[in-house]
Amino acid sequence: MQGIIDRRILINYTVDKEVLETYLPEPFVPKLVGGKGIAGICLIRLKGIRPKGLPEQLGIASENGAHRIAVEWTENGKRREGVYIPRRDTSSKLNAWAGGSLFPGVHHLADFSVSEKDGKYEVAFKSDDETSLSIKAKETNYWNTQSVFENLECLSDFFENGSVGYSPNKDHFDGLELKAHNWKVSLLEVTAVYSSFFEDQAIFPKGSVTFDNALLMKDIDHEWIGLGKKYQ
Repeated sequence: MQGIIDRRILINYTVDKEVLETYLPEPFVPKLVGGKGIAGICLIRLKGIRPKGLPEQLGIASENGAHRIAVEWTENGKRREGVYIPRRDTSSKLNAWAGGSLFPGVHHLADFSVSEKDGKYEVAFKSDDETSLSIKAKETNYWNTQSVFENLECLSDFFENGSVGYSPNKDHFDGLELKAHNWKVSLLEVTAVYSSFFEDQAIFPKGSVTFDNALLMKDIDHEWIGLGKKYQ
């Protein structure tokens, strides 16, 4: 599949590694930066999504959200890296119907609310099982000096290298790789963020999750490449 990432917001947290070690299924283990695990939310608007080779006019558009955890695992004797995606949400009925069967990743149908103007972004959704998320952010050049990442280049490289994602689906994980043809990120300042997933203290005890940074990507030509199933 190919298309355009019209807008992608990455909200990133540090998480105590012991919490992620308990939560993650085999074969995944947390990828650490400064002794901390990295997790977050990807809010992505796709347009022109269609089988490779078809004209863009035949593609579909959708708003999507994914909760992600940076992970490592061993495959064929080699260390790999990517993201484990415990949850995907989408505005597309097609994605919700076909996800996990015709294409990788189970998707929950959700109602999205989006406002974008003058470099300011407000995105929220509520899913069919009451999972909810909301963020307010604005474009900035300010770097959070308290970040576990050394600088923007290190942060960009971290996420570009983690382009492979696996999502749970019954007795296996669906694999999907993002191949971006013009990778470029910029900084966002987040003024408010809420995720019922990361607020669930049964999974993430109070104080185990801390906001670190946020990134913005726009107008990214890309492909999605299915990687098949991975079994525990």
